[in-house]
Amino acid sequence: MIEIEQFTCLSDNFGVLLHDAETGRTVSIDAPEAAAIQAALSRRGWKLTDIVVTHKHFDHIDGLKPLKDAYGCTIAGPKAEADAIGMLDEQLAEGDVYEAGSMTFSVIETPGHTLGQINYHCPQANALFAGDTLFSLGCGRLFEGSAGDMFASLEKLKALPPQTHLYCGHEYTRSNAAFALSVDPDNDALKVRADQVEGLRAEGLPTLPVTLERELATNPFLRTGDAGIRAHLGMMDADDVAVFAELRARKDRF
Repeated sequence: MIEIEQFTCLSDNFGVLLHDAETGRTVSIDAPEAAAIQAALSRRGWKLTDIVVTHKHFDHIDGLKPLKDAYGCTIAGPKAEADAIGMLDEQLAEGDVYEAGSMTFSVIETPGHTLGQINYHCPQANALFAGDTLFSLGCGRLFEGSAGDMFASLEKLKALPPQTHLYCGHEYTRSNAAFALSVDPDNDALKVRADQVEGLRAEGLPTLPVTLERELATNPFLRTGDAGIRAHLGMMDADDVAVFAELRARKDRF
């Protein structure tokens, strides 16, 4: 039995813990804030054994040293960003599998936000941990990679089972919904999702996790072939990467 605890860190980051009840292994997805992670561990009575890192940005690794000092946990993360992160006990790349008790984390390289970012698919938890690659109704900024890089990365994630639950690094869904409606205003499924997001945030509740199936129906960055979005952009005959690049540029200005 895999238990998942999601909680807020810093200003808008998510922390996520996975616990294997049979073996006692507890995995943190990234380490945005040591105090928040330790508080969540204390609430659940769990001991941190592993941290799997998605990418090098400070708001995903700031808690690594204090957590390592407190628990002696194993830290794994992207081989391509090992020098920048600096505390990896195990370096991971495309196709690798990280094991923690009965949990397996399949590594998917997803360059775009950073060139070395990786995501983790854990089938035992029916979950994708997407870091800052894919957000609900959005995607990460292209700080290092190209539009082509990010488009290819998202295509990999789209191929996962549609009932997979998406967990990502930040609570950005409300602002993403506003942008999505601006480029896909006739999408009824998106309107329903946007209304739900408003209700959740009004109650102080998280908008995640969400299924990939729902994202495929509502997230414009996963729907570059949609005729309605293309018509709205005036790009009916453009290739998918060009449509994605235009969406990302518009989101940057939104």
